[in-house]
Amino acid sequence: MKQKTTFVCSECGYSSPKWLGKCPSCGAWNTFEEEEASVPEQNPAVRRPSLVSAADAKAVPYDELDMPDYMRLGTGLGELDRVLGGGLVVGSVVLLAGEPGIGKSTLLMQISDRLGSNRKVLYISGEESGGQLRLRAERLSVRGKNLSVLTDTHLEHILSEMDKVSPDVVIVDSIQTMYSDKVNSAPGSVTQIKETAMAFISRAKSFGISVILVGHVNKEGGIAGPKVLEHMVDSVVYFEGDRQQSYRIIRAIKNRYGSTNEIGVFEMTDTGLEEIANPSEMLLEGRPKNVSGNCAVCIMEGTRPLIAEIQALITPTVFPAPKRASNGIDYNRLSLILAVLEKRLGQRFSAHDVYLNVIGGLHIDEPASDIAVAMAAMSSLSDRVIPDDLVAIGELGLAGECRAVSNIEQRVREAARLGFRRAVVPYRNAPKCKDIKDIELIPVRSIFETIRLLREPENASASFS
Repeated sequence: MKQKTTFVCSECGYSSPKWLGKCPSCGAWNTFEEEEASVPEQNPAVRRPSLVSAADAKAVPYDELDMPDYMRLGTGLGELDRVLGGGLVVGSVVLLAGEPGIGKSTLLMQISDRLGSNRKVLYISGEESGGQLRLRAERLSVRGKNLSVLTDTHLEHILSEMDKVSPDVVIVDSIQTMYSDKVNSAPGSVTQIKETAMAFISRAKSFGISVILVGHVNKEGGIAGPKVLEHMVDSVVYFEGDRQQSYRIIRAIKNRYGSTNEIGVFEMTDTGLEEIANPSEMLLEGRPKNVSGNCAVCIMEGTRPLIAEIQALITPTVFPAPKRASNGIDYNRLSLILAVLEKRLGQRFSAHDVYLNVIGGLHIDEPASDIAVAMAAMSSLSDRVIPDDLVAIGELGLAGECRAVSNIEQRVREAARLGFRRAVVPYRNAPKCKDIKDIELIPVRSIFETIRLLREPENASASFS
């Protein structure tokens, strides 16, 4: 008898009896994968995990709902705890995603070591053998106290071992390698990922176990598997960075128990990941002096102010259509700022190629960086230097006006702490910063007033600190 197959969208899980180029549910292209059709069971409720038992599933008046006091487990890494909102919540499920080789397994091994000092940890690996894990643990000086390792991908056997070990924290590396006998499809398929993830989520909620699931990243940068996986878990955390550089950034794009604006910064060393307590100094390290097209800006990542360095390179183009390239700033935002400068100041950016870069791999998405981007572009175009001790903060309007931004006091204080002596701020924000010492405020009403801050370079060569 021929086995029946179905085609499932890897983005949303939509099922179709035949292959489709475009998913009618989510609109994604070329996402359908062929799977064996699962045979319906007589009682599907028996095998499907649930957050509560059938006997407890009843309506409760709102006034009778309990206000939970979530208990958190500190991971031992302050930067990660900041991103999670204070630590791992008991009974929560965190999805950790990142590119191959970025350091996810190293981070998890260090977490296992720190949590193992007072909690039981079960590390489930479906990609590495026990010997490989031991080699990494020795390199990271992991003691292995209260740490159990299970190298298996069979879901039913894993759940059985969890019952025997009774861990407080479970780490699954990775969810794409897990499979269940109750699903007639290969590991990593949409159906397998949903079923195995739901089984871990159900166990976490029922027994108060904190679970960390590792997710693979596809070529588009999203988490491999169904999009519904991100909706099922409590927190989605991305581990980012360039494998050619030593710095790593961890950020949350979903967090039911905390903010999604915080970031954590680490440095990859021979002995593992080390926390960067002062990311601003790291981002400004090696900043060139007396060079045009370079401007500092203070941005807010959650409650943390960060000094970032924006660099612009404007060169005459030999092509009919000039090139625009932006790394770390939204491309459309850059186009808008260049259009304002060309219209209001008469700058000929339409005859030049424009390249913009934010140092350190940061991605700035708040409008408070507009003035710094505009000043860096004007500086590079005119080859005039922005003073090295100046930081620019403010939003740029379409009429060329400088609009007020939030958290201006925190931004200016951070700039003063790092040695900046002048700060360009919107005119309406200036009164809030009048009590801050050791820094001169330069209130500006429009982009026209920032031109006078540019000066001729002292010499032709740049110096580097």
